[in-house]
Amino acid sequence: MRLTLFMTRGMSLEAWDKAGMIDRELALYRRLQERKVKVGIVSYGGPSELSYADHLPGLKIMCNRWRLPASWYERLIPWLHGSWLRRSNVLKTNQINGGLTALRAARLWGKPLIVRCGYLLSDSLAGKAGVNTALAMEVSLFAAARRVVVTTQAMADDVARRLPQAGSKTTVIPNYVDTDLFRPDRDAKKDIDVLFIGRLAEQKNIEELLKAVAPMKATVAIVGDGPLRGPVEQAQTDQGNRLCWVQRMAGKDIPELMSRAKVFILPSHWEGHPKALIEAMACGLPVIGGDSPGIREVINHGVTGWLSGIDHQAIREAITFILGNPELCGALGSNARAHVVANYSLNMIVEKEWALLRELCGQCEG
Repeated sequence: MRLTLFMTRGMSLEAWDKAGMIDRELALYRRLQERKVKVGIVSYGGPSELSYADHLPGLKIMCNRWRLPASWYERLIPWLHGSWLRRSNVLKTNQINGGLTALRAARLWGKPLIVRCGYLLSDSLAGKAGVNTALAMEVSLFAAARRVVVTTQAMADDVARRLPQAGSKTTVIPNYVDTDLFRPDRDAKKDIDVLFIGRLAEQKNIEELLKAVAPMKATVAIVGDGPLRGPVEQAQTDQGNRLCWVQRMAGKDIPELMSRAKVFILPSHWEGHPKALIEAMACGLPVIGGDSPGIREVINHGVTGWLSGIDHQAIREAITFILGNPELCGALGSNARAHVVANYSLNMIVEKEWALLRELCGQCEG
């Protein structure tokens, strides 16, 4: 069986690596290789992408080795990589953005397409230029896909509402966590009161978080980079040793960092199915999440985590309350770990992906 993954438009293995997420993103495909699946990845990077084959022995990396202008390369992908694509059994998108290229390849070579998305592109562009284009793209992809894969039931319901005929071919496969890697470390020194990991962007509500912790005595660690790095840099200057900011961290080092934290927080305006949040839950951390779409579907308030308002006052109150209740922290962390193991473990998601691939390949053979 051959599976080809189309990366998000403009994305590359090098970009995954620099963001510290390459091991996490490739973990599923390592496991599928153990099932004798031959995996190919269509990247938008240049010839240097080929050096990443070591991360996944046997991985077929398809990149812009011709150094073509980006727009030319994107248009020509179905033909440039045709020798592999025509022998693939299934094509799959990683996100909506870039899905049209995968769709053109699927039509050219007569292959079934899995349109997979961790979030709806139109949600990320709500109220902004381009939202109508994104909505039209999503409808086109959902209509043409052999299967649609989303990460939450709320997203599946949204797909069915927009395109009723897509409801029956939509499957929920959540983001996964390697629960052997992300696990509690009871011996770790808890020297971080509050930990945030995520892109420094408006969606993540980072400025309200900074306002929330500014007058507190809590130690705060922030991992991430993005357009709102300026306020984080200023907060680091203002708060000195109480606030530590790291622009990026290798995925393999994240579990150790999480084990040092007393609380993990994600006060976003919205999320798809937040990976950092469920990784923190797998580590047995009590988590505070904004009472927002994509987060409230993961956190059962008062059981597996704590939901809070997303203004700075509400965030501060939630942090103060959770840090001041160690027994509740312990219960939330234990319940969170159990919830992730039962619903989002890598082993479970591999089985779901494997079943979907076998189903589609069986249809092709039939």
